[in-house]
Amino acid sequence: MTIHDVARSAGVSRQTVSRALNDKGEIQGATKQRVLDAARELGYQPSRFARGLVRQDTVTIGLVIPDLLNPFFTEVAAAALEAAGLRGWHVVVHDTSDDPDKERATLRVIGSQVDAVIGYFSSSEEEIDRGTRGVPVVLVGREHRSPRFSSIRIDGADGIGAAVGHLVARGHRRIGMLDHAGRPEPSDRRAWFAAAAAAHGVAADAVAGARQSVEGGEAALPRLLAAHPDVTAVLTFNDVIAVGALRAARRLGMRVPGDLAVVGFDGLRLGDLVEPALTTVALDIGRLGALAVDEAARLLSAPEHPVPGAALEVHGTLLPRASA
Repeated sequence: MTIHDVARSAGVSRQTVSRALNDKGEIQGATKQRVLDAARELGYQPSRFARGLVRQDTVTIGLVIPDLLNPFFTEVAAAALEAAGLRGWHVVVHDTSDDPDKERATLRVIGSQVDAVIGYFSSSEEEIDRGTRGVPVVLVGREHRSPRFSSIRIDGADGIGAAVGHLVARGHRRIGMLDHAGRPEPSDRRAWFAAAAAAHGVAADAVAGARQSVEGGEAALPRLLAAHPDVTAVLTFNDVIAVGALRAARRLGMRVPGDLAVVGFDGLRLGDLVEPALTTVALDIGRLGALAVDEAARLLSAPEHPVPGAALEVHGTLLPRASA
């Protein structure tokens, strides 16, 4: 519901609704009550951003992160905090621990606390819409349908294509993948891997699921190699899984990249700190956080007239290092 809906229901102008909701004196008591009754019946919640323009309050952004222990999400949060800080905005961070129940609990409270929401959600848009109570939403890592939302999509197809080409050029013909476990459907990254493998004439059936952690990668690599002992290179869903794969390979007595090449995805700073340094499909994480904040600002600039548009994209590029 927007301020225009309230105005139509109460039979007054948008300016009169604004005066009534902001408790301005230039309005008759009966008219003010009619506006308040209409707003309550429609479930309209005035934008905290719009009220802040009157009171000169600071804008507050809600940042929803699935796992702050994962360095990728920590770097995304740091980038968003920096971009918001340049605007003089506050950021409230919610960590859902990749738990649907915690995410639902966050959605129950966040809409009344902030002016806009940026985040990773597994919930449907309808659930997000109800929980955020009319504030603008920027989805990260998925596309949006609602014109009140915007989104930042991660496109790693070209980067993974380059990674597979890099491995094939070095003689690898059996390439495996450690995909994100716990999802009902294969990840986009697995689909990009399958497409790239087909383009280079190699099989893409050597796949094992891994939790998104170093320990997850360490546990998954031996399972992958036991099922597919001819694998000589492995692509992982993210860099922390890749670090776990490096640890597992060392424990198995394998040389990297001599016996097994390892390629990650994300481009985290830790990839340059491990030994051997991690080859990865790198994302510009700083740009990802800045884009999300910019999109929140765009939606906030016209809360009553959102501009529908396609998802923005951040692309992955191959960053060759010693592990492959």
